[in-house]
Amino acid sequence: MPNAKVLAEKQAVVAALVEKMKNAHAGVLVDYKGITVENDTKLRAELRKNNVEYSVVKNTLTRFAAKEVGFDGLDSVLNGTTALAISMEDSIAPARVISEFIKKNPKVPFEIKAGFVDGQVVDVETIKALGELPSKDVLVAMVLGTMNAPIAALARAIKAIAEQQGAPAGEAAAEAPAAE
Repeated sequence: MPNAKVLAEKQAVVAALVEKMKNAHAGVLVDYKGITVENDTKLRAELRKNNVEYSVVKNTLTRFAAKEVGFDGLDSVLNGTTALAISMEDSIAPARVISEFIKKNPKVPFEIKAGFVDGQVVDVETIKALGELPSKDVLVAMVLGTMNAPIAALARAIKAIAEQQGAPAGEAAAEAPAAE
């Protein structure tokens, strides 16, 4: 039986992990067995760039935290070497960064175990699918580009009509009747 000090430390670790898991948008559990220090350093740097917290976790303590949060589905993967990548901001960042790392380093024995997204436990296939999505910034740019397309097309059409009629585009736009 552990002494009171050790028990208190473990309870504090579990409590901190519970808070992180509750407040996180997403998390990915990985088996990091066999990764070199060099590859681990590269992975951690990329995760930091994407505001993803990454740490090695004890399976037993993670199991207690997962159970308290309601992530009982993680219990079956909490064995062997386990690390947890958590994002408080982006639901796809952990999956995307880890998936890219695995693609760039196919010989590194690094595997996704499972994860959670917006309060739901998800399997390896879901994590891999999320990993294929572009970043949040790219998605926003794509949506804005789509919204901007009709306006740009209208401006080009007005310019083309003006040029066909022999007037500069600015004059044609000024002469167009105002919508009432």
